[in-house]
Order: sequence, then structure tokens, then C-alpha cells
Amino acid sequence: MSENNVNALSFEFDRSNMFEPLLQADPSFREKWETFQEEYRSDDELPFYLALSELARHLIQDLETGNTHRFDAVFDVVEGWHVKGDPYVKEAATVGLLEDLQNGHLHRKTRSDDFIPWLRPETLGWWTKVHEFWATGKPII
Repeated sequence: MSENNVNALSFEFDRSNMFEPLLQADPSFREKWETFQEEYRSDDELPFYLALSELARHLIQDLETGNTHRFDAVFDVVEGWHVKGDPYVKEAATVGLLEDLQNGHLHRKTRSDDFIPWLRPETLGWWTKVHEFWATGKPII
């Protein structure tokens, strides 16, 4: 078996299953997820980056209202995307979610760094790379 086939078998998350564990971790996002699916149902592939942007806004709103009791479970899923996701999932979790969580224009009463206590080790590493990219232009690799 080629190395690519072995690596493909080691992925737990891909486009087809990345959102289900998130919806279990945060059922309050389900309505927004269903609206997103309905809106983009005619597309060949759902633009998950847009859904992750919506998730970022949802999490920022929860942070603003102190509704953070699901954050441990949510960021466990995000860590799983980074550790066990295929390349698309890993990139989407970083560029689609973490980048938007760091977008200062989306925060009114909070700061992006307010999310750091919930970030798991791999996710924190990617969080730092996104921050460095915006601060210094250092590529996210």
C-alpha cells in the first residue's frame, strides 16, 4: 500500500463528517448549520469556510454573553480537526475558524485572546501561526 493510501486511512475527519461532532458538542449551532446547508444546497460542495466563519461569529457571541459552558467540548472537536483531519479539514479549521476568531472586527466586548484558555495544544500552535501571519506576514505552514 502506498504511503498516500496509508495516510488517507489515518484521517478521522473529512468534509463528509467534520460537522457532526461539532453539532453534538454545541447543539445551539445546529439551526445556523441547517440554514447554511439550505442556503448552499445547490452548490456542488458546501463552502465549509463560510460555515466556519458563521461558527466563529456564534462562538464570539457566546463569549460576549458568557455562554461558554460548551467551549471545552467545542474546542475538543477543533483539536480533533487539527490532529485527525484530512488536509482540507486542517486548513479549514485554521483559516476558516481560527482566523475569524482572531478578527478584531468581529469582537465588540471581547478580545480574540479570550479564547486561548480553551485552545488545546495543536490548535494553540495554529492559533499562534495565524497571529504571527497577521502581525509579521510570516507564512502559515
